[in-house]
Amino acid sequence: QLNMAKKKEAFLKEFKEGPLLFKPTYKFDLYSEVYDTSEKKRKPAWTDRILWKVKNTCEASKEGEFHEEENPVSISLTNYLSHMSYGISDHKPVTGTFKLEMKPLVSDPLVMLSAEGEWSAEHDVLIRYSAGPEFPSSAWDWIGLFQMNFRHVKDYVTYAWVEDDEIASNRDSKQVYMSGSEIPRVGGEFLLCYYSNNLQSIVGISEPFQV
Repeated sequence: QLNMAKKKEAFLKEFKEGPLLFKPTYKFDLYSEVYDTSEKKRKPAWTDRILWKVKNTCEASKEGEFHEEENPVSISLTNYLSHMSYGISDHKPVTGTFKLEMKPLVSDPLVMLSAEGEWSAEHDVLIRYSAGPEFPSSAWDWIGLFQMNFRHVKDYVTYAWVEDDEIASNRDSKQVYMSGSEIPRVGGEFLLCYYSNNLQSIVGISEPFQV
C-alpha cells in the first residue's frame, strides 16, 4: 500500500525508507510474538514505518528566478529495526537511527580571534579579534572561554562582552579583556569562541592554547 501511494501521491515521492529487514510488525496477540490467532486471523503487515526527507532550499537571484542550493544537511540511515520484546500492543515498535552531517554555511570564519600573551588566573587576560566589514556585529555579542571537548554553546567556562569589555580598537582589530578571577586555576587546553547574537551561532573559534 505504501509503495503504491508513493508512486501515486506527489508529496510522498521524495520520502525515503530503509530496507525492511525485520518481520511484519502487525498484528500480534498481546504479550506475545504470535501473529493474530483471533477469528479474523489478520495477515501480518509492515504497518509501522519510518520515512524521511530533507527539505530543498532555494535562493532568489537578482533576476527574481529561484535556483536550488546544495542542501546544508545530509542524512543517512544507520539502523532500522523492530523491537519484538514489547508486547503491550498488537504492534511492535520500530526505531531508526540516523547520521546527520551539517555542512558549514560559510567556508571562512566570520571572526578571527586569538588569546594574547600568557593566560593565567593570576591576572586579567587579553583577547584580540577581527571581523569582516560585512559582519553584522551586535552589542550583545560575546567571546567565551571553552574547554577543548565542549559540546554546546552554553558550556563556556566564562565569557566577555565584546563591547562592554573592549579596551582597544583600531582599523584592523579590537582587544577585549577577560577577568583573571574567572580563569580556571586547574589550567589545561582551551578555546575561545565568538558568539554572534544576530546570527545566533558561534562564528569564530581560536586555535587551542594553554592556561
